[in-house]
Amino acid sequence: MVKTTTTYWNPLHASHADKWIEVEGTHGMIEQLFLAVDEETGDFTRLTRFKAGADTSDFGPQVHDFPEEIFIISGQLHDQTFDRLLESGDYASRPPGEVHGPFIAKTDCVVLDYSFPSQALS
Repeated sequence: MVKTTTTYWNPLHASHADKWIEVEGTHGMIEQLFLAVDEETGDFTRLTRFKAGADTSDFGPQVHDFPEEIFIISGQLHDQTFDRLLESGDYASRPPGEVHGPFIAKTDCVVLDYSFPSQALS
């Protein structure tokens, strides 16, 4: 199987506001929208939208057993593990096992995330 596909559309346009899903436990401060998913492998592409002031400290640092890539589309997000302010244009390719977060949104922020559970370490 392959990732789902779709014809051109703008997920950031206000007419698609109903497609965003609140991330559980964030009290509406963080939303996600899956752009493409491979149901067989679990690989996915998604947007995550943080509202200014969103704080994932309650979730603690994150670590995955699979690689992921992130690209900051807009806004500013502070990664507490790296003590680094991520801004529009920042990119990371994280290997399996890399600790990151918690995150604090300094402004509204949109992140593009490519995750590859199919490449998880056994």
